[in-house]
Amino acid sequence: MRTVLVVDDEPEITTLLRFILEKDGHAVSEAPDGAAALRLLGVDPLNASVKLPDLIILDIKMPIVDGYTVNMKLQADPRTRAIPILVLTSKKQKLRDLFEMAPNVAAYVQKPFDVKALRKLVEGILSGRKT
Repeated sequence: MRTVLVVDDEPEITTLLRFILEKDGHAVSEAPDGAAALRLLGVDPLNASVKLPDLIILDIKMPIVDGYTVNMKLQADPRTRAIPILVLTSKKQKLRDLFEMAPNVAAYVQKPFDVKALRKLVEGILSGRKT
């Protein structure tokens, strides 16, 4: 069983993603904002004993700490820098340009998303295939 952390401030999105991912056999944890995600990942405050997920689905525009900042902090921590990130956002800008220096970003998905396409992306990332 693979583990996925969903970081999104929209409860209906996290509920939908939990349903989809658990149906596919994954264990899912959730964080409603970037600060909560950093705590769960043991990044801020530092907690090296935290079990890390196999994938993070990360929204960009969130209160408290946004997705850009979360990813910068993940990149700065040797424990978390290799966790693949699937960027999920409603922003209407060039996401690849915003994350071009982030080697851990495996895919980009625009909200609203196609469930089948998202499932395929997640499986591809978790199996190590290029997306």
